[in-house]
Amino acid sequence: MSKYQVIARKFRPKCFEEVLGQDAVVQTLKNAIRNNRLAQAYLFCGSRGTGKTTLARVLAKALNCENPSEDFEPCSECSSCKEIAGGNSLNVLEIDGASHRGIDDIRQINETVGYATSKGKYKIYIIDEVHMLTKEAFNALLKTLEEPPENVKFFFATTEPHKVLATILSRCQRFNLNRIPTKTIIEKLETISKDLGVGCDHDSLHLIAQRADGGLRDAESLLDQILAFHEGDLTSEAVSSVLGVMPRQTYFELDQAGKEGNLGKAFDIAHQVFAQGKDIFHFIEGLTQHFRNILLIKLGSNQEGLLDVSEEDKNRYTESAKIYRQEQCMALLDYLIEMQEKIRMMQSGRIVLETILLHILRSHQRVPVDILVRRLADLEKKFGHPVDMKSAEPIIKAEPVSKAEAVSKAAPVAKAAPVAKAAPVAKAAPAPKSQKKITEDPTPSPADLGEAPKAPPPKLSMEQQNQYDTMMNFASVELEGTLQKK
Repeated sequence: MSKYQVIARKFRPKCFEEVLGQDAVVQTLKNAIRNNRLAQAYLFCGSRGTGKTTLARVLAKALNCENPSEDFEPCSECSSCKEIAGGNSLNVLEIDGASHRGIDDIRQINETVGYATSKGKYKIYIIDEVHMLTKEAFNALLKTLEEPPENVKFFFATTEPHKVLATILSRCQRFNLNRIPTKTIIEKLETISKDLGVGCDHDSLHLIAQRADGGLRDAESLLDQILAFHEGDLTSEAVSSVLGVMPRQTYFELDQAGKEGNLGKAFDIAHQVFAQGKDIFHFIEGLTQHFRNILLIKLGSNQEGLLDVSEEDKNRYTESAKIYRQEQCMALLDYLIEMQEKIRMMQSGRIVLETILLHILRSHQRVPVDILVRRLADLEKKFGHPVDMKSAEPIIKAEPVSKAEAVSKAAPVAKAAPVAKAAPVAKAAPAPKSQKKITEDPTPSPADLGEAPKAPPPKLSMEQQNQYDTMMNFASVELEGTLQKK
């Protein structure tokens, strides 16, 4: 029985040409070899599965290859290339920075760095996850890293470059690796599937590539897992079952239920999620991505590279975009992002998911803000009773006022009743000294300023006042309490 090798190792790039998604880095390294402008240290940064260690190995093979091509590609056939690929080369030493992170490990490198190579041009140290080294270990490496022997090179790889000391960064040429595009991952998975003799549709590979989140190794590992679970050709249903995600069709059914006003669909979808053992967090993330795609369609922006879906799903998203408004999509995105933070602290995930889905379905029945404003304006114009929003008080949220405060606030507002003039014979009794003298308001009236007095607004009937108040309260409820004076 032959020894099985996982897909991620079996199809690992062996030369620069097979490295995907890092064209600028590859071209820079080739030019450095061609022009003999090699640095003493290189730092490869990027997220998982983007090719950091792979590039370090390929560069090491290219520098020590006995028969390089005209384009400075390693031949992968000479003894040096085979030893490096097998991990048993005496000239290329791979060190795990997580398990060899102390000053003693770096001291051993400093002591052996001056030894000549057994064969080949360069002696190369590849330190993976270099950010795990201690501060003392970094400091011990500084002198050797700055002025190593001519035939010694250092290649570092890390996912967290911000943890590497600035003194180390300044001595390295740094390359930031990009995430692998989804389209490129799908093409790679198709090549692997054909090589393995496994049939697969585009939707199934698209689900795997999306779940990989830009990491080619993650996508290859997921494909390996799915092939172990499913016999025969791959389908989107089989991939969804293994990955624990809901099919995209479920999200489009939610859109149609919102259009029809079918609130019961929220409970059906929540039941499917929990009955099939799906991850609620992945479901909410997929729902957020769903409305993000709809918003892209609504905005009509350049969708090339932004809308990461198949052509068939793109047509379905175009139809779903007709159901939603632009403001509605943005409000739902804000709501879903907020709920992703809160849902982890809630105990009953099922009820929370049902509430989220009901909120999405009810959003179709909410009156848009611009329509509310227009209705209020029409209502004010009809009744002839405009409201000055600068001086208007909030309708719903009123702070509680104690009885003593209410009396003290109401006292200055009350006006004194008019006093009838006394008969000319009788004299008015003098006011007590404790009572304050009432003076007239010194503010000039419109007549004193030469302005025509404004006609008071028509008094609303009880029915009109009730209708106006109802409309304003309705607007406040639709705005979820955000109606405030400006």
